Amino acid sequence: MPSRDPRVVIIGAGVAGITAGVVLEQAGFENFVIVEKGSDVGGVWHWNRYPGLTCDVPSQIYQFGFAPKPDWSQIWAEGSEIQRYHREVVEAFGLTDRLMLDSEVTDAVHGADGWTVTLAGGRELRADFVIAATGVLHHPFTPDIPGVERFTGSVVHTARWDEAIETVGKRIAVIGSGSTGVQVVSALQPQAAALTQFARTPQWVLWAPMGLRQPRLLAKLLAAAPAAHQRLYSTLLWGSGILADIALKPTWRRRAAQRLARWSLTTQVRDRELRTALTPDYEPFCKRQVLSGTYHRAIGADNAALVTEPISEITETGLRTADGTHHDLDVIVFATGFHPHNYMRPMNLRGRDGLSIDEAWAKGPRAYRMTAIPGFPNLFTVLGPNSPTGSISLQYSAELTARYITQWLERFRDGEFETVEVTEEATVRFNDSVAEAMGPTVWNTGCNSWYFTEENTIDLWPFDRKTMTALLTAPDDRDFLIGHKDGNLR
Repeated sequence: MPSRDPRVVIIGAGVAGITAGVVLEQAGFENFVIVEKGSDVGGVWHWNRYPGLTCDVPSQIYQFGFAPKPDWSQIWAEGSEIQRYHREVVEAFGLTDRLMLDSEVTDAVHGADGWTVTLAGGRELRADFVIAATGVLHHPFTPDIPGVERFTGSVVHTARWDEAIETVGKRIAVIGSGSTGVQVVSALQPQAAALTQFARTPQWVLWAPMGLRQPRLLAKLLAAAPAAHQRLYSTLLWGSGILADIALKPTWRRRAAQRLARWSLTTQVRDRELRTALTPDYEPFCKRQVLSGTYHRAIGADNAALVTEPISEITETGLRTADGTHHDLDVIVFATGFHPHNYMRPMNLRGRDGLSIDEAWAKGPRAYRMTAIPGFPNLFTVLGPNSPTGSISLQYSAELTARYITQWLERFRDGEFETVEVTEEATVRFNDSVAEAMGPTVWNTGCNSWYFTEENTIDLWPFDRKTMTALLTAPDDRDFLIGHKDGNLR
């Protein structure tokens, strides 16, 4: 019989946190809570509500393996539908009563009696384990442009969209050229008086019919045959290995996909001057690939313009570029992304002997196999450093990681140990292998992407899904300091 039920605090209720909660529930753990700073679940799909928001992964693979959804409305689902799906999963698996919404964690400190997790209102939670499922894209980045406070129109970041802002018939600036910038330009251009996109660096935009509806007959067939639906999911998961192959090795698949990206630009943009301005100077797929079936048409419309001159200042009535041109505006939209390498920060996270996460990550975020950090006993991360945001299903990765963590929890429940902490040596070995494997990846071919940390390392997973599965199937005790009741590490 189990000797104890570990107290667990899961921080975050996005893909990673929901996955951790479901896996723990299925494994018979009952003494856990999911703490979320937002007012609802979904993570990035809760915070982002900008016009045109669409997932760039097909819906039938952008779902949990334990919660198949046959009736997606589109092949590539819109953000609001994905957020509703996350809410439905939480309710279906009985996690609602374990949720603590509007509860931002300010401190998580490890001491002699385990973890003390403090919320913004001052409430303290005690835990034997903390699972950090805070994700990557949740701290919006806004560039420091002089004069933004003087602007008399509306200013908004796509990650904190204000639905009260009026965009119809307005002169709009969209600052940013990544996936979000492409989507919001496509959505706002048709009804804008004028739309100007300010792009520091052009992106390769791969043509795809993003608005394609999922056939109702397919939804009915999948709902009626769950086994077939599971086979479809498994097949798509297997097929997505092509993405990893494109990213990881300079094979014929990469060359073919890059030719498709170049073809998308040359066939969709007839204007030679605009096509030149839209042509990046780096290889396709070096940055996260952008998909769209409408962007090239939108930016080439009569009421749209692309400006590549740097922005020098924002004025009361618009903004001025480095060439001295003033652009009159009513609305400024920052589609400038996130601080992608903050993870748990800015919370005061302290491990053994008061070690802070900022001290531990002074040379950049790092973890052992995405899951554990030296100096932080009984703390694990789901979708932590080096997660495969550009090559492998995040849902699959989160489920695999959660099951790996659950094995440690089961051993704690059975009284095998008191604390578990990954060693520095094992973490160094893993990160050295990551650095070596990054060599032939497309992310390492010369572009400046958000994948790079300030220390010029690439914060991605440079291995295939088979390798990930092998590394996270079962813990290797040789890589951990395992503390017992007698105080000894064995």
